[in-house]
Amino acid sequence: MENRRDPLDQRLLDDFQRDLPLVSRPFAAIADRLGVAEAEVIERLAALKALGVIARVGATCRPNTAGASTLAALSIPTDADIDAVAAVVGAEPGVNHSYLREHDWNLWFVATAPSADELAASLARIERNTGYRVLDLPLVRPFNIDLGFRLSGPRHALPDAGAVDLDALRPDDRPIMQALAAGLPLVPRPFAELAEKLGRSEEDILERIDRLLQARLLTRAGVIVRHRALGWLSNAMVVWQVPEERIEAAGTALAALPGITLCYQRRTVPGVWSFPLFSMIHARSRAEAGKVLRAAADLPELAGVHHEALFSVRCFKQTGALLQAGAST
Repeated sequence: MENRRDPLDQRLLDDFQRDLPLVSRPFAAIADRLGVAEAEVIERLAALKALGVIARVGATCRPNTAGASTLAALSIPTDADIDAVAAVVGAEPGVNHSYLREHDWNLWFVATAPSADELAASLARIERNTGYRVLDLPLVRPFNIDLGFRLSGPRHALPDAGAVDLDALRPDDRPIMQALAAGLPLVPRPFAELAEKLGRSEEDILERIDRLLQARLLTRAGVIVRHRALGWLSNAMVVWQVPEERIEAAGTALAALPGITLCYQRRTVPGVWSFPLFSMIHARSRAEAGKVLRAAADLPELAGVHHEALFSVRCFKQTGALLQAGAST
């Protein structure tokens, strides 16, 4: 699909998923690199957003830093109205990703909230309003949570999650992070517009975003794409039944494999869910996904480890995280 895309659009999608210029006129800086006018970059980004192939120009926030988050699932019988259940789940403001996947636990979602208590209340409402048990799988350790991969050319390993500096977080950073999770305005001076909205200076906003990126509280800033809309339809969440003593080595090796787009450890639930290591493969075909999966299974650190691939069938919701009560994502 990317071969039919306008070359300039392709460069916007490939080259600017991270390292958004932290300057007063970021789109002018991008335009200089592309050899076009600032207005054209803004117009193209707006058009790509209107088409649904990018979610926003903004940032992704590291889980469980400025707010709380978890990965959760419901097991919906095949004869049930899955659309209706998904609508109930998606109605929760903090649910920012929701997918139907091939598994007995088939409706998966990421739930976010400003605090752990509010997250627990959100999961309780979902359980009560759907009538189904919520499988709650909190994050234990991230190995790779970047997801900013090139859409053309060879696959490369993505940056590891790195160490987070929680001491860098200030109480007044949350509104900035929420705004970046929702998306910057596509105007010549988006940071100035954000600063005016928050009653702060543009210089202060730029300094804080830079500090949050350095501290890994923001995992990246740039163009946030919608992979399914761009033809990446064979996406699998692969879960691994790794013994506790092998998780660190297995997760580190898996995260460094080209084609693995996310990798993290989550809590297990005895007797219900016994897979602590999660990874994502984004691919354009099942054959392409299978090639990456075979390479992963052949890693010495995963030798003999049972795994299951949960391919995504449908996407019900994809928005930014909810970090502030009453915020719009």
